Amino acid sequence: MGRNTHAYFVGSVSALGGFIFGFDTGLMSSILEMDYWKAYFGNPGPVGVGVITSLLTAGCFVGSLCAGYLADKFSRKRTIMVACVVFSLGASIQCGSRNRAMLIAGRFVAGLGVGVLSMTVPIYQSEIAPSHIRGRLVSLQQWAITWGLLVAFWIDYGCHFIKSDASWRIPIGIQIVPAVVLFCAMTMMPFTPRWLIDHDRSYEAQTVLAWLRAGGNMHDPEVVQEVEDIKEAVRMERETAMRSYFELLRFPIRRRLVLGVAIQAMQQLTGINVIMYFAPSLFKQSGLSGDNASLLAQGVNGVINMLATIPAILFVDRLGRRATLMIGSFGCAATYFVQAVATGATQNKIYEDDGSVNLQLPKGVSYLVIVMVYLFVISFAMSWGPIGWIYPSEIFPMHIRSKANSITTASNWLFNFVIGLVAPILMKRITWGLDLIFAVIMFAAIGIIYAFYPETKNRSLEDMEVIFTGSVWAHRDRRRIADYDDAVFAENNKEFEL
Repeated sequence: MGRNTHAYFVGSVSALGGFIFGFDTGLMSSILEMDYWKAYFGNPGPVGVGVITSLLTAGCFVGSLCAGYLADKFSRKRTIMVACVVFSLGASIQCGSRNRAMLIAGRFVAGLGVGVLSMTVPIYQSEIAPSHIRGRLVSLQQWAITWGLLVAFWIDYGCHFIKSDASWRIPIGIQIVPAVVLFCAMTMMPFTPRWLIDHDRSYEAQTVLAWLRAGGNMHDPEVVQEVEDIKEAVRMERETAMRSYFELLRFPIRRRLVLGVAIQAMQQLTGINVIMYFAPSLFKQSGLSGDNASLLAQGVNGVINMLATIPAILFVDRLGRRATLMIGSFGCAATYFVQAVATGATQNKIYEDDGSVNLQLPKGVSYLVIVMVYLFVISFAMSWGPIGWIYPSEIFPMHIRSKANSITTASNWLFNFVIGLVAPILMKRITWGLDLIFAVIMFAAIGIIYAFYPETKNRSLEDMEVIFTGSVWAHRDRRRIADYDDAVFAENNKEFEL
């Protein structure tokens, strides 16, 4: 790690915000299958389950929209701390729920906190990271999400053996712990240098950068140069730019907003949260009998998700955003297509007494479906999982970054909400047809990424002005960007010779 040890440390601590999000998602996927939870809340049907799962994402949508103003006004650091408090309140309400309305209200309040965290943490990480490891550092957010999912799956698996309402209250209560830890840890973390400079606190910014990049040496040439680059960018933005949401609709920010919204929407349209919320139901539907078996398969799914994210952390700054997304899209599409064809050709759908669907698949096809789910998770974890958060956090200028990311993150939660609401119904009614829909979307995503998304790896946040002022057709604009790189290289060599 060398010079970047402190940056990795700060990025890892803030990534606990992702752990909180992942823990809640993984928690509910297994709780939905617990007998004591079903009995306590009146055996909710597909619509009821959809409302309960999606109300968290409705809160996330609202929270992410509010986070833009909060992060600009009160800092990224303080906003993360406030989100921890709000989330803890929501988790407490859920843990003590006496009826379904109280549970739904608690999930909405917790969602407000998760929404703020999901928008603010990637910005915080991107602003404390040097450009050559920014993708890796922001990827820690996604890796933390997978750890949250993993821990939640196995806590649920252990708690489902408890023969009382404690089987679901204990896991819900445990999620308060990481929120308290993150709140306490953030009191010791620095403000981001870019936020400090934007608030005329340049000396503090240089102190923070010296600690992050050079072991406290404020006169390190790279530290001095980075401070000057940020100050110049902020100066130019103040002279030429507004700071309202209306600026997002103006050229050249409008293009970046569309790309940011689209990439966050497509991350949800991979169908990942159908898998994460409803995998136990999918495994049962495919013929995996018994609660223990389906919950155990979900636990294995969590392990695979966590391990498959590691290559993205290691190589996203080498392979790049575009290639990684296109490879991942093909993997997701292929697994969905195989699963749809195999299921559609062999299913013999019946409805059980409790209203659930049993596809009565041949044993070999059941195993094939489970394998395809695992391969899909691998494809997602190595691509869309981390890059869906990395790309929007790095493409906007400082003066509008928080507001822009509040919109892009809100689009993620909006699609998450819609998918969480309708997925239980579609899984029951069209079964394999849902897989086919996701396959078509992922095949289309390959072309969209190739045509419209410029490469951003190893670029400073200030470089993005050059990257996004050319043609909207990214595959046609590579020559212009290459010429810019050649000119910068030549200028740097000239200065070195002098």
